[in-house]
This record gives sequence, structure tokens and C-alpha cells, in this order.
Amino acid sequence: MRIIAIQNLKRFYEQHPETETGIKVWVKQVKQATWESPSDIKQTFTHARPIGNGRVIFNVNKNDYRLIVKVEYRLRIVFVCFIGTHEEYDGIDPLTVTKF
Repeated sequence: MRIIAIQNLKRFYEQHPETETGIKVWVKQVKQATWESPSDIKQTFTHARPIGNGRVIFNVNKNDYRLIVKVEYRLRIVFVCFIGTHEEYDGIDPLTVTKF
């Protein structure tokens, strides 16, 4: 899969160094994946939560942070829509957020 807005993830872990390893592992696994459906994502990331409209929520750093992406399966593209703390996550609509 190709990740769009990957620089946003880099900026995030530069501000939150404790997330760097988790984000880099996530990026590596996503780039190697060939997802065709939400069930494929669940096979790679068992705690991922598809929420509809192609969006998926991932836990980062053992659930300290949340990452929301939109997956275009046919195009093999993953768009980063949001990454933030639980407090920031509580203030957004995961189905429509585009923080970046």
C-alpha cells in the first residue's frame, strides 16, 4: 500500500518521540501490505477498528494515541486523516476528520 500524508506522521513523532517506533513499525507493515478489504487489515493489525466509509482507527503506542486513515483498496492507497492523543480524538468525528 502507498501512504499519503506520511510526512504528517513524521512530524507527529518528532513532537511525540515516544510514538516513533510504533509509527515506523505501522508504516513498514502498511507499505508491505496488499489490503483488499477491512478483514485484510484486521489480519495485519488485530486491534484495528474499521468504522465505515473506508476509514480505520489504529491504536498507537499501546492505545495512548489514535491514528485514523482512509483506505482506497482498489487504488492501494492509505490516506492519513488524523493522528493525536485520546483527548484530541474525543473532540473529532472519526468519520469526517481531516486534521492535516
